[in-house]
Amino acid sequence: MHPEDIRSYREASLAGTGIRPIFPFWGKPTNVLSQKVIASGVRAKITCIDPKFLPADFAGREYDKVFLAQIPDPGNPCGEKGEFHSFVYDGPMFKNKINISVGETVRRDGFVYSDLLPV
Repeated sequence: MHPEDIRSYREASLAGTGIRPIFPFWGKPTNVLSQKVIASGVRAKITCIDPKFLPADFAGREYDKVFLAQIPDPGNPCGEKGEFHSFVYDGPMFKNKINISVGETVRRDGFVYSDLLPV
């Protein structure tokens, strides 16, 4: 979406492979994009947060409108600055939902992780 170094890395990694990367969301405002993702029916859980950006209790939460409304400034609603990582478990592109539950949440190596367990 925005980190130039990641785009450059992916372009360089694919150079000479015959695969041309495309970046359909490049430069799109992430506040608009995040709302569209949720409105489209995509369901995700927050699996990892960087506590420098977000409170530890954000780990394991649903990626939804409530989550987005509670991200403190200047946080990015798509986690583009490394604030969080997520796991998509359902959406219109899925044939079947992945049934999960949130397990243990731990602090490790400066981050907070929530396990996702199969149901």
